[in-house]
Amino acid sequence: MKAATALLVVKLAHTFVWALFAGLIVAIPLASFYGRHAVAAWSAAVVAVEVLVLAVNGFRCPLTAVAARYTEDRRDNFDIYLPQWLARHNKVIFGTLYLAGIAFALARWALAAE
Repeated sequence: MKAATALLVVKLAHTFVWALFAGLIVAIPLASFYGRHAVAAWSAAVVAVEVLVLAVNGFRCPLTAVAARYTEDRRDNFDIYLPQWLARHNKVIFGTLYLAGIAFALARWALAAE
């Protein structure tokens, strides 16, 4: 497989995985808002596994290392189909949304338990 084709495949896979986790992060407060606390909890747990994977890899996605094999480019979005500004600030933006979503879900769960 040519390097350009391999990079394309990695970028597509990375973007798909990113979209999945971004969707789960957004789903946490939405599910909780609608009283679907189990969905919120499972979404938070799946994202927590991804956070663990990132932590083990020095807070870099393992797909970044794979993509690096096929290009010398090291811009913030060399390994994913995201705008450069979003790729640069991705962890801060979605980390904040994840923690805020969990806080919201816990508050909604506590209020529902009363």
